Amino acid sequence: MASASNNFLISLVVVVAAAALASGASAQLSSTFYDTSCPNALSTIRTAVNAAVAQEARMGASLLRLHFHDCFVQGCDASVLLNDTNGGEQNAIPNAGSLRGFGVIDNIKAQLEALCPQTVSCADILTVAARDSVVALGGPSWTVPLGRRDSTNSNATGANSDLPPPSFNLDQLINSFGNNNKNLTVTDMVALSGAHTIGQARCTTFRDHLGEANINSTFAASLRTSCPAAQSTSTDNNLAPLDVTTPNTFDNAYYSNLLSQRGLLHSDQELFNNGSTDSIVRNFASNAAAFTSAFATAMVKMGNLQPLTGTQGQIRRNCWRVNS
Repeated sequence: MASASNNFLISLVVVVAAAALASGASAQLSSTFYDTSCPNALSTIRTAVNAAVAQEARMGASLLRLHFHDCFVQGCDASVLLNDTNGGEQNAIPNAGSLRGFGVIDNIKAQLEALCPQTVSCADILTVAARDSVVALGGPSWTVPLGRRDSTNSNATGANSDLPPPSFNLDQLINSFGNNNKNLTVTDMVALSGAHTIGQARCTTFRDHLGEANINSTFAASLRTSCPAAQSTSTDNNLAPLDVTTPNTFDNAYYSNLLSQRGLLHSDQELFNNGSTDSIVRNFASNAAAFTSAFATAMVKMGNLQPLTGTQGQIRRNCWRVNS
């Protein structure tokens, strides 16, 4: 029979082992991952992102969206960047015709390949570019854990099932952010939705919302001029800012818009519609620091979703195709 001290040691080993398993692959990520292997990696990404956003402010939102749409489908593995060959993510329903920023990422990758061949992953480029896009538009910064590797496949089925559409109600949104081992909290979900303080959306994504009861009537009327009730090839792709107040500034105006029923998408306004997230929206609307802090925390958590590390996957030489 084991002694009491031995029992204690056995229990301690079990606890330590369980903690190590719980931390998962994200524990292998490190903010200093490229300090020796490619010390100019982060500055190269930042310079390229700043130039792209200076040329077109909307690009900041596009790069942020690329990262989100990557991480929500089989983790942050740059699978969304792979050109479609046999049912890849780029032509999945939530992505077809709306994803942008591939050229910016390809440009960054080419620069990094010249500096440090096959060292910096496309998944890490996406993650850092998302952070730098937010900063370029006046938002918060945060420390990005690095060391992700790139997948060798793209998953259209996962994109169709795991990316929350603009038609989702609050319960569906909460479930979408919490399922498939994402473990993102309700506060994370509301904070990440604040990414809609920048960017634009197509008429097809908000047309149905214009006739709903929980939208400001004047706001809806102003949108119908470019997005009429009838579907039309001439208007379906017309764009409207997700944040009508400060569309090119990363701030908390998105939440103030929700308080006055000026959420562009149905899923936006669901966050403030007499539901469980109303108090979080009110807090973020009145306290910019609370929002930016929660957003930075949620972005790190999202960036740690199921990363490939160690010898998993590969470091693609081109972000748009698997190494031959």
